[in-house]
Parts: sequence; C-alpha cells; structure tokens
Amino acid sequence: MRMFWSSRSPFARKAAMVAHECDLFGRLDLIDVPIPGPGPHPELNRATPIAKLPTLVTEGGLVIAGSPVICDYFDTLGQRGLIPRGGPERWRALSRQAMVDGMLDMLLLWRADLRRPDPCQSARQQGIYESRLIATLDRFEDETSAGGGFDIGDLATGILLAYLDFRFPDIDWRTGRGGLQRAYAAFSIRPSAIDTAFAAGD
Repeated sequence: MRMFWSSRSPFARKAAMVAHECDLFGRLDLIDVPIPGPGPHPELNRATPIAKLPTLVTEGGLVIAGSPVICDYFDTLGQRGLIPRGGPERWRALSRQAMVDGMLDMLLLWRADLRRPDPCQSARQQGIYESRLIATLDRFEDETSAGGGFDIGDLATGILLAYLDFRFPDIDWRTGRGGLQRAYAAFSIRPSAIDTAFAAGD
C-alpha cells in the first residue's frame, strides 16, 4: 500500500498512527509530500485530482482520500476495534474525531493568518479561533474518563494536543486540564505515537 503523507500533517499522522495500531504500518510505502511544496506533486495528482493528504492507494489499486475514511479502512483491515462498530460508543468516538478534525482545520487557518504580515492579520478572527479552541479543550476535559480504553476519538485528541505543542507552543492547554494531561502522557508513550512523531520544520 502507498500512502501520500507529510510528517508535519496532523491528518496524515492520524492515518499513520491507525495503521501502526492495526499492525499495518510495515506494509505502508510512505510517500512524503512537502507542504508547502515547490509545485504540484505529479504522482499525488495522478492518484487524486484534489491532491489531498493523506491519500492511500491500496494493494488492489483503490484510491482512498481523507483521513477518516483511511482510518476506517485500516481499522476494518486490521480488526483493531479503534472504531467501534455499533452502539453509542461508535457515535461518541466518531463525533470526537470529527470535532478534532474541525479544530485541526481551524488551527491550520489560524497558523496561516499568523504567518501573514502584521497589518494583514485579523486579531478579531484570531480571537474567535482562541475562544473556540478553549471551549473545545474544556469540553474534552469534561468528557475525559479514567478508563483504559483507546479509540479513534482518543487517538485524534492526542494528535490535536501534540499539534498544539508542535505549532502553538505558547498556548497553555495543560493548566486546569489534568484529565487531558494524563491522557496525553499515555498517548505519547504509545509506539504508534513515537514512530509517527511530528518532524521539525516549517
């Protein structure tokens, strides 16, 4: 299987971590796509016209785009149970993943705004981003359980917190959120998290 990814993309890392958890990581041929790249990536563009990371090309030639679908594919193939197959647990896990994905999309927009020249930045929009992030982290803290389970929602949450440390080190998400701190400590020592850690760089 070939997967187009970047070691600095939180969405690609999520897919890679799920592959690792499902004992499929060794079967992946990871094709690194620079972001931002110098121009179009011909091989990725041939696989999918939207050039989305991550994109998976299965051993049978099926092209699967988007981290939620790729994660579902890996979990189905590996039968790991990261995505519960029924009941309220399924919808809780998938809803948490969707909330994290929304936060990550927002963080990418926030970071893009911060990289603009000062006169072009939007303090108002950045304030909206910050308030949404705080509210989401507080919600996640309230929902964090002391149980030992680990599903796609927990994995996605760990990646969100890792991405905050990676790209937004000045944001203090730990203070007052002991549950998230403990969950992140457990996340960080998983082999799948260690082997897919964000690579330094712009």
